[in-house]
Amino acid sequence: MKLRVFLLAILTACAPRVSPPPAAPTVSAPQAPDRDYLVFVASEGNDHVSLLSYGPRGISVERDFRVGFNPSELVGPHGIAVAPSGDRYFVTTAHGSPEGSLWKYSSAGDSLLGRVQLGFFPATVQVSPNGAYVWAVNFNLHGEMVPSSVSVVYAPEMVEVARIRTCTMPHGSRLSPDGSKHYSVCMMDDALVEIDAQKLAVARHFIVAKGMEHGMDGAPMAMAMPAGGAMTHAPSCSPTWAQPTVDGKSVFVACNKSNELVQIDVSSWTLARRIPAGDGVYNLAVTHDGRLLVGTNKRAQSVSVFDLATGKEFGRVATTRRLPSGVTVSSDDRYAFVTDEGVGSMPGTVDVIDLRAMAKVATIDVGQQAGGIDFWRTAPVGR
Repeated sequence: MKLRVFLLAILTACAPRVSPPPAAPTVSAPQAPDRDYLVFVASEGNDHVSLLSYGPRGISVERDFRVGFNPSELVGPHGIAVAPSGDRYFVTTAHGSPEGSLWKYSSAGDSLLGRVQLGFFPATVQVSPNGAYVWAVNFNLHGEMVPSSVSVVYAPEMVEVARIRTCTMPHGSRLSPDGSKHYSVCMMDDALVEIDAQKLAVARHFIVAKGMEHGMDGAPMAMAMPAGGAMTHAPSCSPTWAQPTVDGKSVFVACNKSNELVQIDVSSWTLARRIPAGDGVYNLAVTHDGRLLVGTNKRAQSVSVFDLATGKEFGRVATTRRLPSGVTVSSDDRYAFVTDEGVGSMPGTVDVIDLRAMAKVATIDVGQQAGGIDFWRTAPVGR
């Protein structure tokens, strides 16, 4: 009998430990924050960058200034990204003569620290985890439908060290958690592109069009043609964002045209899932615990929240104004901050969504065509 108990104990100790599945998200009543949450937002329609604060006293504009040198020329601040150190942030301006630019500012007081010219219509931007490089896609919105590029800037000196040709209308510039890979999507080529961040070269791409899913080495073949020509293949997905998961094992692509999320397994470079999404799903963000994915629905005036374990939409929250665009998540995963572009002469708006309560808890107007947004930090009340 003792021998049987002894053997059973050994077998139990040697058995593989199976981690319990992550708990399903739950909804709770909204509670007032106990600190201030600070975010930077760019308004493309009036060239302004604003620092917003949301806390126990509500939401307010802490600082606001105009980007650019010439008050009579709109430069169009589009993307915005805070450095991991938090002491500086970067803004892409999409308009220019003829190219756009990347600007570096001090987070403490918006002092201009540097500027470098990039390609046509630089849009989405992100800083590498070590803070050394800034990656921006050259969206080329107003140019011919030909392959564009991704710019890589050495942040300390504000020097463009590489301009990597990728695809037609690249958007959604995001790095893997370890900074070794860069991902962007091709709005007119229905593709996800992976760049090796050390080699500064395209490693491979994945076609995300339904029924055509496949991965290949190198950059995708352009499907668009110069002005006056005909497209060989009309995009069916029209991807607008690439979002790696926090473990770096997958990348989610927002199919703006077909209203889907496409999950790509990075290791096997194969399709993992296609998930129904909101109408005009546009920009994406994941919570730092890896449980939730937040997506703006540009044609549905709403934000969807997905449980990544199941792939199911966990909640949907209406936005204040039309054309929800950018989204960023607070460092404690409590809030999502969403920009609404608005239409015509409407001001842009930032909505604060409580991810525990699945409810909008604050709203504030900012400049017209609010788009780029990034979380800075939390701070004690009345700092």
